[in-house]
Amino acid sequence: MQIRVLGNKNAFENPAYGRVVLNSTKDTDVVMTASGQKTISIGRGDPKEMNRRKIILLARQIIFLAKANKIKKLAIDLRDFGFAKIRLAERELAELLAVNFAMANFDFIKYKTPPKEGWNFIEEIMVFGKNIAATRAGFERGLTIAAEVNSCRILANTPGGAMTPKLLAQEATAAVKGMPVKITVLDKKEMKTLGMGGILGVAQGSVEAPQFIIMEYRRGLKKEKPTVLVGKGITFDTGGLNLKPEQGINEMHMDMSGGAAVIHTVALAAKLKLKKNLVGLVPAAENMPSGSSYRPGDILTSMSGQTIEIGNTDAEGRVVLADALTYAERYKPELVIDVATLTGAAVVALGQRASAIFSRDDQYRRRFQQAGEAVGDYVWPLPLWEEFDDDIKGTFGDWSNTGKTRWGGAITAAAFLGQFARNYPWVHIDIAPRMTTIEGEYLAKGAAGAAVQLLIKFLTTSR
Repeated sequence: MQIRVLGNKNAFENPAYGRVVLNSTKDTDVVMTASGQKTISIGRGDPKEMNRRKIILLARQIIFLAKANKIKKLAIDLRDFGFAKIRLAERELAELLAVNFAMANFDFIKYKTPPKEGWNFIEEIMVFGKNIAATRAGFERGLTIAAEVNSCRILANTPGGAMTPKLLAQEATAAVKGMPVKITVLDKKEMKTLGMGGILGVAQGSVEAPQFIIMEYRRGLKKEKPTVLVGKGITFDTGGLNLKPEQGINEMHMDMSGGAAVIHTVALAAKLKLKKNLVGLVPAAENMPSGSSYRPGDILTSMSGQTIEIGNTDAEGRVVLADALTYAERYKPELVIDVATLTGAAVVALGQRASAIFSRDDQYRRRFQQAGEAVGDYVWPLPLWEEFDDDIKGTFGDWSNTGKTRWGGAITAAAFLGQFARNYPWVHIDIAPRMTTIEGEYLAKGAAGAAVQLLIKFLTTSR
């Protein structure tokens, strides 16, 4: 999709361009003028009630309606989005619109036969803006961000048979090709030498060997401690011997969504030339049932030396993350952020509109909430009190990968991870609620690309 910024409104009279008009009612319609030009009239409601969340949905709705009416080109007046209550500068507004235009224009078509009439995507948007240079810069940055979000969605949507741990490592390498990012991939033998018993234990039931993906981007000061991003990379999760039910297994190729988010956040940081030191860690494995699978009751020795008692083989994400969180210590990080589709309990607690966030530091929780509100990648805090540690103490091992009761599963999972993240500041984001898009978001079905925008906004926002 191309976005062109002009200082005149000639395109508004060109029948080849569908004109977008915002009205103060709540009615939406598509009409054709006498000249044959289609006009999308969208009801924005009372401008005094407009907020940033509504602008994000409004931008997506424009693309949704244009695609539904087979309009390939659009003409938009940026001043229509100048709501006094929000007071966005043109560059910031342009970036926000561009990200959501491009996200709404995305569909996962990799395995579809092209229709005879071609794909139904928006090809061009002509924008009338007052400050042309600032508007162009905003749209350019927004399209760069959206490209990585959509690439994350492609990775997550790809079927498990075509996205094994080894293939995920190859995709990570391809994502940063030609960029100043150092890629290292540890194999099974190297992980065994390091004592990564968590990852190796989860992976032992699969014929696909695990991989430990390391991405290093260093463009900050030499003395600056890096931020380490850790992403769960379970490329397919059957639940292991605790096999998932039919309703819960069909989307489990997306259980590497956290890993995909980390890969494309590092790639995006490089594209935006962030002056940061950043490390991405993705423990990648399959969780499969077989004669060699790890079992309920097994006790695994993690890289930290702490033992993990397996209460349920379907609580595997936290087990592989334990080793990655320990590996992160060698970087002496300023902060470690892990991102994972970790628990169905987070979905039960929050629904599907916000990810769950956990931290021992209120400052980080607030900063992430602010970042989420800015970009539409929302998070909501859940408690991480010391008392929850009692709920995951093992009977025969140090820690159990399941809580002692069925309650508070998202919290006990976070408490478990916290045992391996004691030596640095740490934030855990459970993106299971935002793994897939939902009705009313004006986004294609499938992976939502959660956390890429959230992470990059956090990394680029001053304290």
